[in-house]
Amino acid sequence: MLIDTKKLSDLIKKLGEAKILVVGDLALDEMVYGDTERISREAPVLILQHTHTKFILGGASNAAHNVSKINGGKVSVVGIVGDDYQAQDLKNAFKEAGIDCSSLITDNTRKTITKTRISGSCSQSITQQIVRIDRQTNAPISKETEEKIIEKVVGLIPEYDAVILSDYHIGTLSDNIINAVIETAKKYSIKVIVDAQKDLNRYKGVYSMTPNLPDTQKHVGYYLRKKEDFINAGAKLIENTGAENVLITCGSDGMVVIERGDKYTHIPVFNKSRVFDVTGAGDTVTATFTLALAIGAEPVYAAIIGNIAAGIVIKQFGCATTNIEEILAAMPAKIEVEE
Repeated sequence: MLIDTKKLSDLIKKLGEAKILVVGDLALDEMVYGDTERISREAPVLILQHTHTKFILGGASNAAHNVSKINGGKVSVVGIVGDDYQAQDLKNAFKEAGIDCSSLITDNTRKTITKTRISGSCSQSITQQIVRIDRQTNAPISKETEEKIIEKVVGLIPEYDAVILSDYHIGTLSDNIINAVIETAKKYSIKVIVDAQKDLNRYKGVYSMTPNLPDTQKHVGYYLRKKEDFINAGAKLIENTGAENVLITCGSDGMVVIERGDKYTHIPVFNKSRVFDVTGAGDTVTATFTLALAIGAEPVYAAIIGNIAAGIVIKQFGCATTNIEEILAAMPAKIEVEE
């Protein structure tokens, strides 16, 4: 099936009109860099002379960052931070990215989710990651914190065009919070899109979800190799969650959209060259897919926009973002999908 590229182009130009709310496991990536100096006398480890530290929005924060770069900051986040210095670093990163973080909940019993990567380099080699330190609290959130988040999302949802539930399974999205988001969104006819790796059955009543191929296979219990496998897997997800459609991302094999009524569409990767780093590409897909759905795009057109956007960010290192101008420039002159 040939895609109407004029229609697609018009949709891309309208992406900046939608307001998005992101709820989930908000995280900070702290990148610490140094030059290798010598081996320590205290232990057989490298000594690095610190050069600089860079803060990057990770986890659910990266989905919000992707949205902000496209719609000019019409995005807010709801999640948890701890009473620690990383919380301020995360807030500063949100503000720099133009993201409204005024609805963050501080819980002094939890750590701000932070992944610190320490990397070293010398004149003869490229920068190499040496160690990663994760700070997070894996225990379920307290009833008090849960109630505060529910109060926030119930009050905020009517102000937005769509909601992203971004679950990295670090504890923010309890069953009660998920249900409160979905029920409130339904009341105001607002679409909820889920980005989660497991326990997909928890998200009953969402509009769509964006699992990758390995996570979809784990959910259904078999490998997806042919069209019928994808149709059956999508139908199972739709039956289990009540979703209207499912977008399954398949890496270098593109994407598959399954809609109610066993409607199947395979979208190929448009440009497989120069793949440097797939980190954060899933967040880019979810962000652009959600923005497109929020402005009224059909699921297949929304997925194609997500596909083009992902093709841009994987050519860059780290959690990269893109914008409307780059997406328009990267749009192929002819797009054909398989039904």
